Amino acid sequence: MVNLSRDFFIALSNNKFLNKNAKRWGFRLGANKFVPGTEIDEVIGVIKKLNQAGISCTLDHLGEFVFLKEEAIKAKKQILYTLDRIYVEQLDCHISVKLTQLGLDINSAFCVENMLEILNKANQYNIFINIDMEDYSHYEPTLEILKELRKHYENVGTVIQSYLYRSKGDLEKLKDVRIRIVKGAYKENNEVAYQTKDEIDREFISLAKERLLGHSFTSIATHDHHIIQELIHFINENGVSQDRFEFQMLYGFRTELQYKLTKEGYNFCTYIPFGTDWFGYFMRRLAERPQNINLIVKDKLYTKDNRLKKQPIVTSAIIVLSFIFWRKKSKR
Repeated sequence: MVNLSRDFFIALSNNKFLNKNAKRWGFRLGANKFVPGTEIDEVIGVIKKLNQAGISCTLDHLGEFVFLKEEAIKAKKQILYTLDRIYVEQLDCHISVKLTQLGLDINSAFCVENMLEILNKANQYNIFINIDMEDYSHYEPTLEILKELRKHYENVGTVIQSYLYRSKGDLEKLKDVRIRIVKGAYKENNEVAYQTKDEIDREFISLAKERLLGHSFTSIATHDHHIIQELIHFINENGVSQDRFEFQMLYGFRTELQYKLTKEGYNFCTYIPFGTDWFGYFMRRLAERPQNINLIVKDKLYTKDNRLKKQPIVTSAIIVLSFIFWRKKSKR
């Protein structure tokens, strides 16, 4: 059932019709729990509140799989504007980007050109840029572009996904690069990726420990408190300096744990997405943790005193129609 739910939400995240029409639905599906706004000015207050609690942030202007140059240029300009806002507001915040949003599927040289412009401004502001890792078809091109970018700027790093077999080897090649370690949120086959939670968790812990004994900064991105506790024990046992790592979680997930770790003195960063292209991101978050759908359904269909809302029709219809659409597609 868990795999069925995961496949269902990943299928929805890749559906172009649903992604397009989600912009008209707004946040009726409950995405505002995980995406605090569509414009940078809407989320500045959220960042400031987290900063005041000692939590740094990384911003992701949502969007991916862009195939038109004008769309990629528009995304680049939005990121440049976001850098300006971070600098002017003096926020403790860096930026996460996806190369497909900046033209990777159009032309590699065009994508590099866009990234160099972003990195130039970010470097002037002393802001770090993290390149999010996407599906496996974009994995090698992303690493190649990262290699090219680091010939010009050092304020750029990327993500390693623990569910990929090749991650350990790539981590060694990137030992001098700032890295975020994640489990992986895309549907990959067993030729390139581990398929079970136990395997993925075990590899995540192994990769994190290897990095913690190195000298480059590492973001440990997980909501799993069991993994976090094992790594904290490892950190204490090996005298790992706290200035070499941070824990990282997504906005809206395990909020109490985020504040708890911060109060305990650990560096902490919250990943904050914003923008109108929220649907794919939202569905992948539900795929990672299908239990979150319970929170969404409860919030949208019931009042705070657990009474059924009078008009939950729109949300219910979207959920049901999405499931029917996916089931028909999966049977073809």
